Amino acid sequence: MVTRRSLLGGAVAATGAGLLTGGGLTPLLRARTAEASATGTGTGSGSGGPVVVPPPFSVRMPTAPVLQPISTLGGQDTYAVTIKEVAREIIPGVQTKVLTYDGQFPGPVLRARSGRKVVIRHRNTLTMPVSVHLHGGSVSPDNDGGPMDTFAPNTSRTYTYPNQQPGAGLWFHDHAHHMESEHVFRGLSATYLLSDENERSLPLPSGPYEVPIALRDARFDEAGQLVYVMDDVFGRTTILANGRPSPYVEVAARKYRFRLLNSSNMRFFQLRLSDGGQMIQIGTDGGLLEAPFPTDTIGLSPAERADVVIDFSRYRVGTKIVLENTLGPGSPDQVGKVLRFDVVRTASDASRVPERLRTLPAMAKATVERSIVLSMDEDGRQEPRGFMDGQVWDYQRIDQTIAHGSSEIWTVTNANKIVPHNFHMHLVQFRVLERNGAPVAPGEAGLKDTVRLFPGETVKLHATFNTFKGTYVYHCHLLDHSAMGMMANFRIR
Repeated sequence: MVTRRSLLGGAVAATGAGLLTGGGLTPLLRARTAEASATGTGTGSGSGGPVVVPPPFSVRMPTAPVLQPISTLGGQDTYAVTIKEVAREIIPGVQTKVLTYDGQFPGPVLRARSGRKVVIRHRNTLTMPVSVHLHGGSVSPDNDGGPMDTFAPNTSRTYTYPNQQPGAGLWFHDHAHHMESEHVFRGLSATYLLSDENERSLPLPSGPYEVPIALRDARFDEAGQLVYVMDDVFGRTTILANGRPSPYVEVAARKYRFRLLNSSNMRFFQLRLSDGGQMIQIGTDGGLLEAPFPTDTIGLSPAERADVVIDFSRYRVGTKIVLENTLGPGSPDQVGKVLRFDVVRTASDASRVPERLRTLPAMAKATVERSIVLSMDEDGRQEPRGFMDGQVWDYQRIDQTIAHGSSEIWTVTNANKIVPHNFHMHLVQFRVLERNGAPVAPGEAGLKDTVRLFPGETVKLHATFNTFKGTYVYHCHLLDHSAMGMMANFRIR
C-alpha cells in the first residue's frame, strides 16, 4: 500500500512548477508513479485485475444539470438539496459509489443573480456530519459553512446567500474539518454561477454555448470504486471532466464560453490546446477581467476558476482538438489528455468578446500590512502537519483581528522547498498585486479568492473587509493540507 509516508517523502515535490513542465518526468516521478500503479489502485489495474479506465475520448462529456428552485416567491430563489451517497457511472459499465448533492456527480449547477437572494435547505442523509461552504461568496459567518459549523446525519441546515456581489463563477463544497478532503474527493462539490446586469449585457457566448466544466483527478480500484488515501499525489492519475474520464465534447464551428473549475483536492492543471491555438481568458475566480486576455495556456490550482472563450470557427468540420494538461504528477499518457473537442458542424454566431468587459472597483488605501507564511512537514514523517505562521489550526484561536471597513495588504509566502500550496480567504475577493516582487500576469489581475504558491513563492494581496463582521478562516486549498491543519482564523470587528 502506498502510505502517507512514502508519498510525502518526496511525492508532493513533483507538483512544483520546475519538475513537471517540458514533457519529461524526473526519476523520482517515474519511481513514485510506478509505486502507486503497483498497488493496483493507481489506474484501476494491477494484481491481475481488469483495466477499468477507458481509453481517452471514448466517452462523451455530460452537461452538468441545472438545479431548479422549489420556490421563486418573496424576492428569493429557494432550493431543497439532499446530500446523499449514490452509485453513478463514471467508468463505462461500472457503478461507482459517490457522495453527492441531489444525486449528481459531478455536482449540479446553480444559476443565481446578483441582488437576488438564494436560500438552500440541505438535508444530510450521510452517516457523517457535513458543512456546506459557498466558495467565493460574501456571506455572514452563520452561512459561511465553516469547518466546525457542521450539521449531523439525518438533520437539515438552511444557508442564505444574499448575492450582494458582482457576477462570478463560484462553487460550493463540503468543509467539515478533517473530513473535507475525503468528502470532496468522493464528490461533494457543485458549481454556483452568479451573473449580474453587466455580464448579461455583453454579447458573450450564452445558452448551449456557455459550458461549465469541472475538472479533477481520481483514483480507482479494480472494481471501479474511488480509492481515497490522504496526500495521494501520485495515485490519482485519472483525469475527469464533468465526471467522466478524458471525454470528448462535440462543438460547432463557432465561439464557446467555458466556465472552468479545478475541483481537485491536490492537482494543479496547466491547460493548452494541442495545436497551440489561442484561448481568450475573460474571467477568473471573482468574475470578469477588465479586458480579455489572449493566451495559449491556462493555469489552475485547486479551487481556482477560469472563464475562457475558444473560437472553433478557425477549424474545419471534422477537426479534433485536445485540451492538454502539461503538469504532473503522472505521465502525459495518464494525466495529459483532459478532453477532446470534436468540431462536428457549422453554426451561426452573433457572439463576440468585447474589448472592455468591466471596470474593477478602485482599491482603497491599505492601512495595515500583514505577513502570512504557509508551510508543512516535508521530511517524510508518518503524520505530516500543516502550518499557518508555524501553528496548526485551532478553531478557538483568533490569528488575525481586522477592523471592519479597512483595506489591508497581505504578503503570503510558501516557505516549503518542495511542497506547493495555494491560499484561499473566505468572505472577500482580493486583488493580487505582485508575484515574487513583479506585477502579475493579466490572467491573475482580476478579483481572486484563491491564488497558487509554488515552493518559495510570495504573493502580495490587497483585500477590503467592508461587508460582514465575524470570524472566518483562511487556508491552503489543497484540501489534504488544510485537513492537516494549514488553516487560521481572522475576525472582523
